[in-house]
Order: sequence, then structure tokens, then C-alpha cells
Amino acid sequence: MRQLTILAAFLGCFMGSASAIHAEASPSAPDRLPEVDLERYMGRWYEIARLPMWFQRGCVESWATYTLADKDAVTVHNECITDRGKRKSAAGTAKVVDKVKGSRLEVVFDNWFSRLFPFLAKGKYWIFYIDPDYRHAMVGHPNRKYLWILSRSPEMDDATYSRLVGIAEELRFDTKRLLRYGRTKEDASQAGSGAHNR
Repeated sequence: MRQLTILAAFLGCFMGSASAIHAEASPSAPDRLPEVDLERYMGRWYEIARLPMWFQRGCVESWATYTLADKDAVTVHNECITDRGKRKSAAGTAKVVDKVKGSRLEVVFDNWFSRLFPFLAKGKYWIFYIDPDYRHAMVGHPNRKYLWILSRSPEMDDATYSRLVGIAEELRFDTKRLLRYGRTKEDASQAGSGAHNR
């Protein structure tokens, strides 16, 4: 009985938190969103930096692969390498909810919680920035608790990174809390030189 009470309390707290997180965007949510060509957005994106969050705890190298399922749906496959060298992955589906610009999506991951509480499991995935060549992007949640800076390659030069952080600051994200994991181009160059010397 005690276990059931604890479980009920846990689910009550979680459902309350989830409702707050996934509530409709308030008027203060970022409203400067780009137009996104979903077909060009498909493919692999590497995480360069993120705001800290429990479900990526321990991940030091992360990437996502998006595949167009139909005109308004995308399959999502997230992977990461942890600080202990283990590989973690999660699969889901994202649907476009903004048919005009294509920059607002909702994603659901295939796990026990989404199957048990499908009405709570949807998460907002907004594309706040995409460069004209679709090489760099910035995505997250309109409540500003989640943010990822992404790149088509595992490294990003400091100038580009600083510019994207500046955009995030304009959108009122707490950029001081960003965790930068992607390699800089200088790191990649040094790594390549070291491999060559060996």
C-alpha cells in the first residue's frame, strides 16, 4: 500500500510538472521563428551545446538523425555517448504543428511513459534559428528551459558559436548555463595533426 501511495504521489507530481512544461506557449514565448524547409532540415545534426537537463545527464557526445516520414511527420533517432563510454539512444516521432512556417513541431518518444500517458508525453520542439545553408540550427522549447545548438558537423568555430549564443540571448535564454560539448575547429585540427604524427 505504501508503494502504491508513493507511486501515486510521484505520478501526480510528474503529471503536474509535465502539464506546466507542455502547456500552450504564453505570450512571452519567443515569436521570432524562421521558415523551415523540412526536407532540407532532414539528416544528421550534432549537438554543440545545450542547457542542462536530466534526460541527457552524462551525455558528452550527442547527435540526432531526422527522416521525413510524410509531408508533416518526421522520425527522430537520438543517440549519445556518455562520460562512461556507453551509448544511449531514443526513438520518436515529430509532427509539424505550424503548417505556415514549419518551425514548430511536437515530438513523442516511444517509451513506457508515452504509451501509458500519451496525452502528457508530447514535447514542443521549436526551431528558433536555421542558417541559409542549413549547416547550423538552434532548437528548444518555448518555455526556455530547453535549448540545443546544432551543427551538421561535430565541430563549430568560436565565431559561429558566439553568434548563435548572441541570438539565444536575444530570445532571452539563460546562455550562462549552456554546456558546450561539440569540438571547436581548432580542436579538430589538433586532433587530426596528432593522428597524423602518430
